[in-house]
Amino acid sequence: MGCAHATVHHELRRAHRALVDREDGQGTVEYIGLILLIAGIMAAVVAMKSSGPDFGKTIVGKLKDSIDGVGDPPKGKG
Repeated sequence: MGCAHATVHHELRRAHRALVDREDGQGTVEYIGLILLIAGIMAAVVAMKSSGPDFGKTIVGKLKDSIDGVGDPPKGKG
């Protein structure tokens, strides 16, 4: 009886792990999150452009600097 209980327990744990550890579609979720983030930034830039042209240019400039700086070593404080 103990062996049957241990076997059933082992098989149920293995089935549970197989269901929980699946990563199918994980990349899709991450890409959707990135697209929503970029859409939100673009909406904010468009909304702020109407209140003042300098603010929109500042945000666009900072975004371009950040994108261009990808892979550069961090600047030291000193």
